Amino acid sequence: MSSPDLRVLVVDDDFMVARIHGRFVEQTDGFEVVGTARTGAEALELVDSLHPDLLLLDVHLPDLSGLEVLEQLRGRGQDVAVVMVTAERGAAAVRSALHGGALQYLVKPFEYDDLADRLRRVAVTLASLADEVDQATIDQAFGTGRPVDVPAVLPKGLSPETADLVLEAARGTGEISASEAAEAVGLSRVTARRYLEHFVDTGAAEVRLQYGGTGRPERRYRVVR
Repeated sequence: MSSPDLRVLVVDDDFMVARIHGRFVEQTDGFEVVGTARTGAEALELVDSLHPDLLLLDVHLPDLSGLEVLEQLRGRGQDVAVVMVTAERGAAAVRSALHGGALQYLVKPFEYDDLADRLRRVAVTLASLADEVDQATIDQAFGTGRPVDVPAVLPKGLSPETADLVLEAARGTGEISASEAAEAVGLSRVTARRYLEHFVDTGAAEVRLQYGGTGRPERRYRVVR
């Protein structure tokens, strides 16, 4: 029997942004949106009434900041998982989120795959801590050991045969971009990136950002096992 979907509350004062983030959540297997809040006070009320498993929490809200919401949740003893989703890049905010117990911190703007990656990592962390755990699992959850592997079941829409082709293309070049993988295998860049990001999720590959003179950095993938 499959595990029930993780229930997600989206907290963002921008209605359109909240809708987009909610759509991203619904696209990701294993997650469902149960509500949307536009203020910190509303977020606290909905946590009490809806009991979500996970908050996508913006820092900049019209009343309380997202960091204050996080602090109040922990002060109440509520252990709901939190992913900060914000345009705030300040080191102080990142430190506050970390000290407050946020599991991930994702800077806007981002693409669907970026959020899906964080969601899956949170799901794996929560699942690994469902029962009594050993030191290795604790180290993984706290980021002091090797990352917890995402189960190797392919996400919806990906095939084992194509996954093998993309993996071989990545192995053959040492390091590859989504565009290069797409050309090598005959896929769209978006589809090739889905496979490559899956390999990162499962620990089969690593990703680094290659910065050029202008524009967004390129994601480069390397097979590690």
